[in-house]
Amino acid sequence: MLVFWRERLVLFAVPKTGTTALEGALAPRAALVLRDPPELKHAPMYRYHRFVRPMLEAAGGSAFETIAVVREPVDWLRSWYRYRARADLAQHPNSTRGLSFDEFVTGYLKGKPPACSNVGSQARFVAPPPGAEGITHLFRYEAQERLLAFLGERLGEPIALRRLNASPQVPAPLDPGVEARLRRKRAEEFAVWSAAQG
Repeated sequence: MLVFWRERLVLFAVPKTGTTALEGALAPRAALVLRDPPELKHAPMYRYHRFVRPMLEAAGGSAFETIAVVREPVDWLRSWYRYRARADLAQHPNSTRGLSFDEFVTGYLKGKPPACSNVGSQARFVAPPPGAEGITHLFRYEAQERLLAFLGERLGEPIALRRLNASPQVPAPLDPGVEARLRRKRAEEFAVWSAAQG
């Protein structure tokens, strides 16, 4: 999470949406960088409203706008699948090595996903708690030019990203039947992505 005090902006770090590259480009400009531990870096909306926003307001900050990026849900899951196929996770319960993408997605759809498929929810990440304001500016990962144009205008300088934290290239086809189940059981994920600026 990055806080830009003068510009009154808070940029959320939704996992697997290019936030490491954004942090690399924008951290020097930010007044506050929540980088570690991951629970702080990837603090969702409800945690922002509970902890971060009150801290900003106590320091005299108000009327912050919020920005988040969401990724097309199948592509988001594919990115997680590939990321967890890394060699350094080979013996870890989160590893997807030896698992097909169909198996990974099927695990994600369970009430209690196995460790390797337990990746959370973009829809829940950006959902505000009851009575609180939602994300002010929600962008699609696939529309980077719109996000970068917005940030460049608000921060007063062009933004250039370098590719960081890239996942290994692992084949990950998805069976149409599994995708249909995903779209039916996780309709809220597709609705949030559809509502974002494309």
